[in-house]
Amino acid sequence: MRGLFVGVLLLAFWQGLVSLTGVPPFILPGPLAVLHALGDNTALLGLHAAYTSAEIILGLVLGAMFGIICAVGMCMSDFVTRSLRPLLSLSQAIPVFALAPLLTLWLGYGLASKIFVVVLIVFFPIASGFYDGLQATPEGTLDLARLAHARRWPTFVWLRLPYALPSLGAALRIAAVYAPIGAVTGEWVGSSHGLGYLMLLANGRMKTDLMFAAVCILTLLTIALRSVVGWGLRKLEM
Repeated sequence: MRGLFVGVLLLAFWQGLVSLTGVPPFILPGPLAVLHALGDNTALLGLHAAYTSAEIILGLVLGAMFGIICAVGMCMSDFVTRSLRPLLSLSQAIPVFALAPLLTLWLGYGLASKIFVVVLIVFFPIASGFYDGLQATPEGTLDLARLAHARRWPTFVWLRLPYALPSLGAALRIAAVYAPIGAVTGEWVGSSHGLGYLMLLANGRMKTDLMFAAVCILTLLTIALRSVVGWGLRKLEM
C-alpha cells in the first residue's frame, strides 16, 4: 500500500508539473495523455509487448541454463575453472551494447539476435552468483565428506548445492530485471517488432505519449517477470 501511495503522489506531481509549466506534449506528456495513448493503442502495444516478452523469456531461460551449467562445471573441475574464468571476465569487459550491432548483422533482425543479447546479459550474474554459492560450503563439512570417502557428485548434490541455492535464487532475481534491458537494447539496434522498436518509431514521429506508453508496458513486464520468478523461487524455497 505504501508503494501504491508513493506512485499516486508521483503521478500527481507529474501531472501538476505538466499543467503548471505548460511544457509541450511532444517533450513531456502528462500521465493522462499517456493513459489515453495506452487506451488508443492497446492492440499495437499488445502485439509488440508479446514479441518482446518472447525474447525476454527465451533469453532468460537459455541464459540461466548456460549459467548454471558453467557454474557446475567450474565447481566440479579445476580445468574448467581455469578455462572459463578468463572468458567470464572477458564477457564483462566487452559491453553487450557494443556487441548488439554485430549480433544483428550475424543473426539477422529476428528473434535470434535479441535472445542472444539477453543471454549475454543474464549469463554472467547467474554463473558468477551460483559459482560463488557453490564455493561457500563450509570447509569443515567438506572435510567430513572426504573422511567418509564420499564421491564428488554426491558431495555436490547433498552438500554444495543446498548451500548454493540462496545465491542462485538471488542471481535469478537479478537476471529477471536485466533480461528486459537486453531485449530492448537488441530491438533498438535493429528490429521490426518489439517495444524497443515501437519506442524508436514513436520517437521519430514525435509521438512521445506513445513512447511513454511503451515504457510503461515494459516496466509492467519487468515487474511481472520479477514477481513470477520470486514467487517460483519462494515455492522452491530458494
